[in-house]
Amino acid sequence: MRIVLAGGNVGRPEAALRARHGDARLTPCPASHRAECRCPWPWCGGRTAGSVRVVTPDDGAAGPRQRPHDGQLPATDGMLVGREHELKVVEEFVLRAASDGDALVFYGEAGVGKTELLDAAEEAAAASGVPVIRTVGVEVETDLAYAALYRLLTPFLSQLDGLSGQQRSTLATALGLDEGPPPDRLAVSNAALSLLGLARGDGPLLVIVDDLPWLDRMSAAVLAFVARRLVGARIGFLGAFRTGESSFFDGGGLAAVEVMPLGQTAAASLIDRRYPALAPRVRQQVLAEAAGNPLALLELPARVADRNHERQTAPALPLSQRLEHLFAARVDPLPTPTRRALLLAALDATGDLGILVAAFGANAIDDLAPAERAQLIRVNGERRRLAFRHPLMRSAVIAMSTDQQRRDLHAAIAAQMPDQPDRRAWHLAEAAEVPDESIAVLLEQTADRILRRGDAVGALSALLRAADLTPVGRDRGRRLARAAYIGAEVTGDIGSVPRLLADAQHADPGGADALAAAVATSAYLLNGEGDVNAAHRMLFGAIAAREVLDGEDNGLIEALWFLIAICVFGGRAELWRPMDGLMGRFRPAPPRYLTVLAKAFGDPAHQALPVLDELDGLIGGLSHEPDPAYVARVAIAGAYVDRQRACRGPVQTVVDHGREGGAVTSQIQAEVILANDDFFAGQWDEALELCDEGIRLCELHGYPLLRWLYVHQDAVIAAARGRTERARAAAEAMTRWAAPRGVGLLLAYGHGIEALLSLGHGKYQEAFAHASSITPPGKLQPYAPYALWTALDLVEAAVRAGLRTEAARHVAALRDLDIPAISPRLALVTAGAAGMVSPDGRFVDHFEAALAVAGAERWPFDRARIQLSYGQRLRHGRAMAEARRHLSDAFDTFQRLDATPWSALAGKELRAAGGSRGKLQAGGIAALTPQQREIAMLAAAGLTNKQIAERLFLSPRTVSTHLYQIYPKLGVTTRAGLRDALSSEEPTTE
Repeated sequence: MRIVLAGGNVGRPEAALRARHGDARLTPCPASHRAECRCPWPWCGGRTAGSVRVVTPDDGAAGPRQRPHDGQLPATDGMLVGREHELKVVEEFVLRAASDGDALVFYGEAGVGKTELLDAAEEAAAASGVPVIRTVGVEVETDLAYAALYRLLTPFLSQLDGLSGQQRSTLATALGLDEGPPPDRLAVSNAALSLLGLARGDGPLLVIVDDLPWLDRMSAAVLAFVARRLVGARIGFLGAFRTGESSFFDGGGLAAVEVMPLGQTAAASLIDRRYPALAPRVRQQVLAEAAGNPLALLELPARVADRNHERQTAPALPLSQRLEHLFAARVDPLPTPTRRALLLAALDATGDLGILVAAFGANAIDDLAPAERAQLIRVNGERRRLAFRHPLMRSAVIAMSTDQQRRDLHAAIAAQMPDQPDRRAWHLAEAAEVPDESIAVLLEQTADRILRRGDAVGALSALLRAADLTPVGRDRGRRLARAAYIGAEVTGDIGSVPRLLADAQHADPGGADALAAAVATSAYLLNGEGDVNAAHRMLFGAIAAREVLDGEDNGLIEALWFLIAICVFGGRAELWRPMDGLMGRFRPAPPRYLTVLAKAFGDPAHQALPVLDELDGLIGGLSHEPDPAYVARVAIAGAYVDRQRACRGPVQTVVDHGREGGAVTSQIQAEVILANDDFFAGQWDEALELCDEGIRLCELHGYPLLRWLYVHQDAVIAAARGRTERARAAAEAMTRWAAPRGVGLLLAYGHGIEALLSLGHGKYQEAFAHASSITPPGKLQPYAPYALWTALDLVEAAVRAGLRTEAARHVAALRDLDIPAISPRLALVTAGAAGMVSPDGRFVDHFEAALAVAGAERWPFDRARIQLSYGQRLRHGRAMAEARRHLSDAFDTFQRLDATPWSALAGKELRAAGGSRGKLQAGGIAALTPQQREIAMLAAAGLTNKQIAERLFLSPRTVSTHLYQIYPKLGVTTRAGLRDALSSEEPTTE
């Protein structure tokens, strides 16, 4: 890691330079500059008399170089041929970062010059007095949580005490400096951002990270969080990654610049500058094979010239392979002690020379000199750090070594890390030649620690390696089965489950640990094909067969959670009935969140009320919870009792974690919660965006059952908006899939979609039949949680179908079970339903009670439907003014939601009540929302849906949906008509 102007004066450039160069090097800003200066540098006098601006010497020059005040950065010392555009981007970025804060990533193929651009940024920043901290992703550390963050923040650890107590404790625990419970990743991210802000003091700071894909996942997530929150902080983040490697930093709102290979002219210029005497034939050969890759252009000429007498031409090889072979050839001539030292540095990957000295003695640093002279590495003696010139050099060093050499050095490294158990376990694992249970135990413990930190992917890697090191038998089978379960239920690696289960069976033919295999198999059955009955039989039997049910056994707890999930999807009372007896056998009792989940999510109408306070307490504690699976499960517990909004922050963190490479299954579950919340909150387009993403995730990772949860939410919105074909096709497909598999929850979902669709189109008997299939009127079936979401549908359908007795019975059932006490939304629904069924003399009180529910506006679709019914009753009672008020509000809400059938009905009622014709006939541009107007203008300009989506950060399907809504508002039927419709309404100017 390189640190520029670091140490105790980091963040105070003038103080750092005063200590480095003395007072004579600091001069006041010219008086002429103080009044009007707009430059970003904090030490410029600007409007504050007495400030200073920095003066430092040129590298290797005797005279001083003044800081520019004209907004231009000083030129870097090195000359990058053909990179004028990229250097300009670097200069502008450093200016923005210093004045306000910004983030940027470079990406491109290996050897294209990304690291050189980072070097240029470092030089430009340092020459301008901007402190720089820098690190690089290390492949061997990708499974060590927070390893890169520790390396990056090392210069600032002395300032930890400047943070608040909670932030200091959080960050110190994450970095392994303190003991404590696993910190929440969001809290770690905020603490890291606070520490960087503290470290920069009154000046700017630049953070540079190379090889982003090789950061460990937790560090990458934290740095991605930091990078997206730098505007206004005067901190810059600059990173780089190779094309073709997945990175947490590609996309997601961060500016990215692709570094392309050099053009033919620039490539030729680079060769001519470095190798002016190169023979023309060799020159052409190098240009052809290098294909504009700067590293190859610089490295190949000598190699090709040396071997030219052996061959005239050679077939072109893939560039990465050719360069890696080239690097290996450069390592081979080095002395044996040098190659050994390089191999240890490559395997250790921390860059800490202390490890090298501890393993080989003080002379080991001298052994590096030949490699340093060959420009393979950079050594900073003062900071005792080593860095490879290019990541491929590290790969080549490792590739050239033998298995035994690597094992020996891994063992040597492990011996130097007694206080770093996770790193030590990994190095011991790599040093092992044969299965070793003692190392397998250490790695499984590492997996547990990583999992508690919320890094399920890293935990899976550690667990699989632990299984590899376990002798054949029960523990190997258990670890493989556990890895299979994590793959199916957490990481989204469901495709690997059959192979891992087969390996577990082979390792443990006797099936000594049947529970672990049953959990993994049932997870595969449910998440894969949705076979509820088979999954329930297998898992219930495996748990019940245990003589002792230990409430502190993590394996049993996971099994119990999944059994509850199976029962929920089954949606049948017979699956639930044995659960009480099973849970009663646990000693001690299982975690309370599982009991709360079973009651509040499994049977909310009958069992939620006694556990709601406990559920609210669990939700309140989610903000500091690092385990995404736990967060998702607690949020799921609150879904049918309307706690989605209270969970939204932590649930969004789970989604972000999944998007950044974390637990995919938890992300899928969490996005369902967010989509549900957006639907109830009237943010339907946002819900559809989440549905699109969720469906893609489920299809990508092989989760057909979970995919239907998103299809359901998408179809409910389609039904409310009158998209008959889309809604009906989804409901019918869902029913066909769910019926033979016994997935009762999805059968209820299908009826719910059809009920809402039929209501909107005035088919009230059909709507009542579908709603009654979920639960009969006058009764809320046990273990039918979806009945709480369709209660208003059943009552409204019954009233409009003339079945007032059935409707009244259902309202009575809601009251008897005290459903309004569960949530304000259910209080709104129950009171509104009571207004629908009440006789003429009493309906006003019920409707007014509904609309007076605190926060009723948070559920706009439910509220508007109640206002529509209220307005209808008032109109029939000749209370026209009051009727118009409620009907107008309902009409506006339905219009905003684009709930076309409902706005049509509200409009009809409003006209009958004497409503404004102007309001009802509003159209043209005035009828478009701001986003619809922008989409219409872009479409009229000729952009495709995909191009519009990219520009506005939407999905193409959302753009299509908006255009579907825009056409009737503008009175056109095709894109061709948009331009005329928009231009005809443009205001004219004199």
